[in-house]
This record gives sequence, structure tokens and C-alpha cells, in this order.
Amino acid sequence: MSTHTFHAHRPALTTAPAGTPAAPAPLPAAGPRTAPPTPGTGAGGAGGSAGRDAYAHLSLTRTVPKEFVHRASVAEVLLTDWQRTGTDRFTVSAQWPRSHSFFTPIAGRHDPLIAAETIRQAGLLLAHTEYGVPLDHSFVMHDLTLAVDPAHLHVGAAPAALTIDVTCSDITRRRGRAASLRYTSTLRRDGHILARADASCTCTPPAVYQRLRGHHTHTTPLPLTAPTAPQTVGRTSPTDVVLTPTPHPHTWQLRTDTRHPVLFDHPVDHIPGMVLLEAARQATTAHLGHPTLPLTLTTTFTNYAELDTPCHLQTHTTTPTTPGHHTTHITCHQNNHPVFHSTITTTTP
Repeated sequence: MSTHTFHAHRPALTTAPAGTPAAPAPLPAAGPRTAPPTPGTGAGGAGGSAGRDAYAHLSLTRTVPKEFVHRASVAEVLLTDWQRTGTDRFTVSAQWPRSHSFFTPIAGRHDPLIAAETIRQAGLLLAHTEYGVPLDHSFVMHDLTLAVDPAHLHVGAAPAALTIDVTCSDITRRRGRAASLRYTSTLRRDGHILARADASCTCTPPAVYQRLRGHHTHTTPLPLTAPTAPQTVGRTSPTDVVLTPTPHPHTWQLRTDTRHPVLFDHPVDHIPGMVLLEAARQATTAHLGHPTLPLTLTTTFTNYAELDTPCHLQTHTTTPTTPGHHTTHITCHQNNHPVFHSTITTTTP
């Protein structure tokens, strides 16, 4: 169960995009809107979603407001624009830097997990801007499936410009806003399909989230444990390692450094889903004993990963069906309860 919680301070936007004469609208208030947006009223259309007037043209000129994707740092916002293209259908634009402080290139290719972060941000953006979810709501991601084509992951001479076609389904609404939804995405680069993804989430009001989490919103994280050797998990810096070795074979303890500027971009009361995905990837690399490039990833989140209790990951592999590919299964438990399960298929970069 991967939860995204973000308490936003929402300053008004004060600078209009180039060529836009009108002053932009401020970010929407945290309260619910009176009705969901009208289908077909995307960028610049009458009745469009709050905050949309400031982004009248789908472009790569500026990022979307960081509050819409639950990021404190503008530098960690990957999305640049969005528009509605039909009933529950949208196009989102994104840009990947040639070099990222955490999602570092792998043998000249963009890290596939930056695609997972892009999908995470796209779901949050559309929930807030197109389905009326207030900014103070918490998001619980229940599952994520991602498949990438390494032929289009190459790091080029400029940042990678992406177009993401998103279709939302299984939408439940309460008080005129989305309470849960599933979204299926196709990521394109230069007209080529780079990745496909599918995810589902629920959106929880603050009072309900507080009742669900109770005292866990005030827990103290465990002391930071020693990292596994970075080279064994595909990392170069120990600060980016999220695993600690254990005496047991193919078993690691989750290492949570709440000071990490990317994985813990803002204060949280649980271990974020992207940390769990990175742990699964690092455990896969350590299990196989050589560098890996993820090709497919399927993850189901079943419980919150708490900060104050050890989490342990275990791995095993199955017989590969494609030459050069390896499928690793990763399970994580905390207090004898499952936290998540991932299946990752990799190749050697």
C-alpha cells in the first residue's frame, strides 16, 4: 500500500506562459469543487479545471505546479503540461533530464524507474486537476504495472520529451470528486512507444486518513542502518542504497534514510511507494549478482510500510522463458504482515 500525502502551501501563480496576455489563475483551494470538470474542456476551453488557464498550450516550457504531483522540490517535477482529449482521456507531457541525481542512467539508457515516477505524478496531476480531488487528500496506490522498451530509453543529446496518453477507468466518486480510479498510460518518445503502464489508487480525505493511520502519523523512524555495498545493488553512492544486509540468504532489511532529498522529498508518516520499488530493484540486482536493466515490473501494495518497524525483503527467481531475461520475485514483510510483492523481469544492460 503506497500512500502519497502532501500538505501544500499554495502561492498564486504570478507569471503567465510566453504569449499569454491574461494573468494566470491561482492554484485551486484545498476544498472540493462543486462539480467535476466538463468532458472535452481541456486547455483553454470554457469550464476547464482550476489552474488550467495558466497552461493554455501543451508544451515543455515549464513544469506543472509541484503541489499537483506532491513534490516539495520543483526540480523533482517531471510533468510539464496536460490536456483533456475525450471523456476520461488525457494527454500529459513530460521531460526527463539527461542526468538525474537519483534516477541515474544505466549504460547510456534512462533509468526505467523514472518512468514509474512519471506515471505516479501523472495520476496525481489528473486526480487533482480533472477529477476534483483537493490537494490535502492522501493517495493510496494499490498496484502498478510497467513495461518499457529499452530501444527508446537511450540518453540523447537533449532531455527526453515524452507524450503520455492516459485513459482513466473504474472511477468512483463521492461528493462530486473522484474517490478512486484506475489509469492506463502509454508513454511515447519521438512517436515511438517507450513504455506502457497501469495503476490504481484511492483518494482519502484528511479526517479519514487520520482515523486510518492513528498514532502512525507521529512515529519516530528507526535509526539508520548500514547500507549494502553500493556496487552490489547497482548504485555508486551509499546514500542511494535502500537495503541493509542480513545473515540470511536472499534477504535484506529495508534501509530508510528520511533525509534523502529525492526518496523523501517531504515529511511522510510511512515509507513511500517509490522507496519500495527501488528496494525491489536493488534486491533484484543483488540477488542476480550483476547489473540489471528492468524491462517489466508488476507490484501490488498490500499494507502501509511503517517507519518505526523493520521491513524485510526476500527474493527468488523463476526459470527464464526468454534468453537473456531473468524474472525475480520480491516479497516484503513487516511484523509478519505482507507489505508488497513485486515481480521484475530484467536483462543485462
